Amino acid sequence: MERLSWDDYFLKEIVPAVAKRATCDRGRSGAIIVKDKRILTTGYVGSPSGLPHCDDVGHLIHEVIDENGVKSKHCVRTLHAEENAILQAAKFGISIEGATIYCSMVPCFRCAMKMALSQNTVLEHFMLKKTPFYKRLNLGFLLKEQLFIAVWCHAFDAQ
Repeated sequence: MERLSWDDYFLKEIVPAVAKRATCDRGRSGAIIVKDKRILTTGYVGSPSGLPHCDDVGHLIHEVIDENGVKSKHCVRTLHAEENAILQAAKFGISIEGATIYCSMVPCFRCAMKMALSQNTVLEHFMLKKTPFYKRLNLGFLLKEQLFIAVWCHAFDAQ
């Protein structure tokens, strides 16, 4: 039997397990922060500790209108998986500088900014569901201390 690569181990095995803890059915997502092949923290979509969860009390929906007038609805009761993973590191004093964040969804712009500000300079392994092949997607460039940090995405079949 062939041994899993580290990327496949983290993305196909660990991240989906973490995502099963999510408490908002609008985004059952997970994330892990890894450095030197060691898991530092995990995070999933969920309300902050001690506050009600969407699965228990329903969603707290906020409507957003973008600059083109397009409306979208977002649940604001919960934190995103990437946010939770970063906040867990902060709460327990764990440095995540230079770490890799593995996610089950492409991060939103706000989460990508938080990753850059956390000095996660390796942001290259994200899993996109229902994508049957590898491809690179440039999500943009973020400026941090006069260094451009490219945020990339490797998409592949999660099955």
